[in-house]
Amino acid sequence: MRNTIATLLLCLLPHSVTAGDWPHWRGSGRNGVVSESSHFQGGTWPPGKPLWTANVNSGGSGPIVIGNRLYTMGWKNGRDTVWALDTKTGQVAWHQSYACPEYGRVSDGDKGLYSGPSSCPSYDMSTGYLYTLSTDGDLICWDTRQQGKRVWGLNLYEAYRVPQRPKVGRRRLRDYGYTTAPLLHGETVIVEVGDDEGNLMAFSKKTGRRRWVSESKDPAGHTGGLASMVVEGLPCLAVLTIRNLLVARLDQGHEGETVAEFPWATDFANNVATPTVSKNSIVISSEYNQYSTARIDITRSGAKQIWKQPYASGVCPPVIHKGHVYWCWRGLYCLDFQTGKPIWRGGVFGDTASCIVTSDDRIIVWGRRGDLVLAETAVRSPKKYTELARRKDLMKNDAWPHIVLSRGRLFCRDRDGNMKCFVLSR
Repeated sequence: MRNTIATLLLCLLPHSVTAGDWPHWRGSGRNGVVSESSHFQGGTWPPGKPLWTANVNSGGSGPIVIGNRLYTMGWKNGRDTVWALDTKTGQVAWHQSYACPEYGRVSDGDKGLYSGPSSCPSYDMSTGYLYTLSTDGDLICWDTRQQGKRVWGLNLYEAYRVPQRPKVGRRRLRDYGYTTAPLLHGETVIVEVGDDEGNLMAFSKKTGRRRWVSESKDPAGHTGGLASMVVEGLPCLAVLTIRNLLVARLDQGHEGETVAEFPWATDFANNVATPTVSKNSIVISSEYNQYSTARIDITRSGAKQIWKQPYASGVCPPVIHKGHVYWCWRGLYCLDFQTGKPIWRGGVFGDTASCIVTSDDRIIVWGRRGDLVLAETAVRSPKKYTELARRKDLMKNDAWPHIVLSRGRLFCRDRDGNMKCFVLSR
């Protein structure tokens, strides 16, 4: 009887994080590497028609998945909406909305390429709270166990009078508002604010009260997320600000202190691709005047460039897996992690893309206007790019939002908010 009751309680608590969940930006490890198989058996992949389709309004916000719930954001008619969908049916479990402009209040440039929220939500397993950040700086905490009831919220522009980003480089000014996914650490939610009080700010997860600010006062970059790491035993995080790769401490009593900075600026601060961490190494990649990918190693003494290669990612965050670095930007790239030496490049892709590496050493790419591609990693194909399957033109607009694989289901979204769920395994 006791075991039966325990099992029932677990079934009634779908919001606790378990294997297969995708609780924040880039999956459980925040690195684009998943513990699930591609389930490729030859032939058409993914098999069959979508399990379901839905629309969650415009935006580049990637979905996250906890148990049988998918959470994401979208914008329509002057309002942002936070959606909770049933992963098996695509039906709306609940939604909450608030007034928000389509673009940030000081935004400038490229408004034909994006619209609505760009930041990915983050989920807290201890409370069931969901944290979202709008392009206009609305940082809000929602209680998923009470149909998304609002717990607290603040607007970063209003609270800290954050100015427009300065012009960087030779091209015209760009400001895309807030794009970076919040990071949960201990009892805090950390956000790249980019204010003259601090680039990073940490807030209490339960109350929203500010707990600390970073030593760095750089304006914010346009990256997709913060990356957690450990440097010589110290918990830290890495972020591409408008001018630097910044690594800051998170240990008690030293929160926000700078461990290392490495100069890295692009024209109009377009550092979209998130830094990717492997132990004390960080791989960063940017197009524009940088047009390069580099490995930077971090110690408590500072940052050291290990290699730099003239290959770039415009949007897709690099993935580090089994001694190789992968990303997709107009082609799928593979570099040697130790040396930076190019291994292979192949495939026809556009500027928009995200990719993940599966447990059976395959790469899933979501790009262009809905091209879903499966390719071999260098473990399976060490000398050349090998494409196993491609489904083309599944959407009508750019595939900015990051692809998600959870419990045998692929969740794909475009910038118009169209979503499709494909079943790889039941």
